[in-house]
Amino acid sequence: MFEFFSRKKHFSSFRIIVYGFLFVILTGSFLLMLPIATQDGQGASFLDALFTSTSAVCVTGLVVKDTATYWTQFGQLVIITLIQIGGMGVVTVAIAIAVISGKKIGLMQRSTMQEAIAVPQVGGIVRLTKFILITTFTVEALGALIMAPVFCSQFGFLKGIWYGIFHSISAFCNAGFDLMGVTGPFSSLTSFTGQPIINLVIMFLIVFGGISFLTWDDIVTHKWHLSKYRMQSKVILTTTGLLILLPTLYFFFVEFARPVWADMTFSERLLASLFQTITPRTAGFNTVDLTLISEAGILIMVILMLIGGSPGSTAGGMKTTTVAVLFASAFAVFHKREDAHYFGRRIPSDVIRNAAVVLMMYLVLFLTSTLIISTIEELPILTTMYETASAIGTVGLTLGITPELGNISHIILISLMFFGRVGGLTLIFAALPDKHKCNSKLPQEKIAVA
Repeated sequence: MFEFFSRKKHFSSFRIIVYGFLFVILTGSFLLMLPIATQDGQGASFLDALFTSTSAVCVTGLVVKDTATYWTQFGQLVIITLIQIGGMGVVTVAIAIAVISGKKIGLMQRSTMQEAIAVPQVGGIVRLTKFILITTFTVEALGALIMAPVFCSQFGFLKGIWYGIFHSISAFCNAGFDLMGVTGPFSSLTSFTGQPIINLVIMFLIVFGGISFLTWDDIVTHKWHLSKYRMQSKVILTTTGLLILLPTLYFFFVEFARPVWADMTFSERLLASLFQTITPRTAGFNTVDLTLISEAGILIMVILMLIGGSPGSTAGGMKTTTVAVLFASAFAVFHKREDAHYFGRRIPSDVIRNAAVVLMMYLVLFLTSTLIISTIEELPILTTMYETASAIGTVGLTLGITPELGNISHIILISLMFFGRVGGLTLIFAALPDKHKCNSKLPQEKIAVA
């Protein structure tokens, strides 16, 4: 598939990425429509299969059918395979297959890989691909190995092993799919609120997968020599740390201090605070009943869902770097500086423009979709905002309304999930024809924006 697109000269790197995701989504939909994929032996409807496949490939986690009780083990295997492909990236998987089979990786493939995993240069792409493969499978295996004993004690040996593998891949890929429907429909990890092993391992996998493979390459290469890290890695680590610390403080001292959570022990409250901070970026698991979260807590989670993870990771959303760049630009304006900068490095103006465009696209699609679904389904705006933010941020958290929505709303959510995973700029660049740069410029005139 990748080689076919690569031979077409009119297929840019952006189009290859878009078509690659579409191909995998449609293939997954076909497999989930097979009678062998569902418990009733009739196969899923096209829309249900398309929704589930899109959610899996786009590592979202929103579902219209309970994963554990509706799908057979074959269906679950299809879903977790789609999650693995979507988490690593369709192009990354294609390049990895080519590398393993010994095929030569040409400039076109390297350029496409560069766009897909957001690396600054083409050089070292093959080495980075191998690093991604080794890191992904090693971390997922360790996660499964640690969680398996807990699941085995509750579900038996074979099922416990399968649950360990499934949830490790789902967490690392920031997908949020779970098999806990056997304890209650759409219950996610609410039965493990105070279980330290499951909580800590799932949180570690989510953060690890959402940080960016390029950043982990920096960490492995330079260890504690932070000064040698790329500026992007420093920004990602700093922003990620703040986005974990500050909301955790809110959830611990404000949200879970409310009377409705009075039955929580100190350790459960601490784990729940940390978990509900990490999972919106963009994993989709939950360990508490989200319908009991206050409106302020819901709004904070919506913001975290829209921000998402980091570029070149398994996570979706606007990305931590987008938010960091916009803050740097704002600080530059406040201090009347010409250039925005971080860690002694200037941020190029085109990066700031791209960040502003990404923010605008996300907000327009997010708010427009919220209004449409709220109007069609006659649902409260905040509730609808939560679902649409979850879709466009490829999160998967829900207040329980997704399975009950109509076909039009499901199609809107499918579109948002695809947009959130592939990326707004990638879709725009793929749709618009390439134009040669023109050296002439139009006359300049100022416009008031304050």
